[in-house]
Amino acid sequence: MTLSTRISQIAPVDPSVRSAQPVVVTSSTAGTVGTVTVALTLAGRTGSLRGERVELVPIEPSFTVQLAESAAVDRSSYQYTFVPDGADATAAYIDALIADREAGSIVPFAQRHVATGRLVGCTRFMELRWWRGRDDPDEVEIGGTWLGADVQRSAVNTESKLLMFTHAFETWGVTRVALCTDERNQRSRAALARIGATFEGVLHHHRQSWVIAEAGRPRNSALYAVTDGGWPGVKQRLVERLAERP
Repeated sequence: MTLSTRISQIAPVDPSVRSAQPVVVTSSTAGTVGTVTVALTLAGRTGSLRGERVELVPIEPSFTVQLAESAAVDRSSYQYTFVPDGADATAAYIDALIADREAGSIVPFAQRHVATGRLVGCTRFMELRWWRGRDDPDEVEIGGTWLGADVQRSAVNTESKLLMFTHAFETWGVTRVALCTDERNQRSRAALARIGATFEGVLHHHRQSWVIAEAGRPRNSALYAVTDGGWPGVKQRLVERLAERP
């Protein structure tokens, strides 16, 4: 195996990569042969985000069965959200997320319930934008979020949002976090309003509709956002809500 082949197996190098770190390269026949600098995607540098109730872990193919089981608990709340149905669809869904992660366009997580160890849903950072010439993004969107029916309206979702907002504002130093939902999804819109996200308007024909009867048609998206100036207040609301939930 050549050195270049060995390096390519350690980490993908992508044009969207903003930083790099040294990696020790080994050979199966000669042992350690040196240290090289290998670029990592934003997701590779982010790793897991852990709270007391939920851990956000980088998504992997081995998660297929557990995520499919969580998505099958009760699908009645997924009217406006894409949630894979069945093991084959979940495997394809995970493969697509990993491909986008390797392209540097998203930072996807599975949500692991700390108390039980179960994988209970997914979420991700998406629409990553850089405009200040930094390693870390300046704007992001939190989206692609779903949870199994048995953990919806629990502390899992609240802490998950707290972990992601905190990482975006306090580690990456973003100026804005966006959140989008189907204009008709009143449950989601009410939840965003409760935490203090600002409603910025409706984006018409913005993304694909996930309503079954509307396959192939666009939806209108209600756009919400939290800015760095508004983050302290939103953080306080999330912390207070988390303290109220089991």
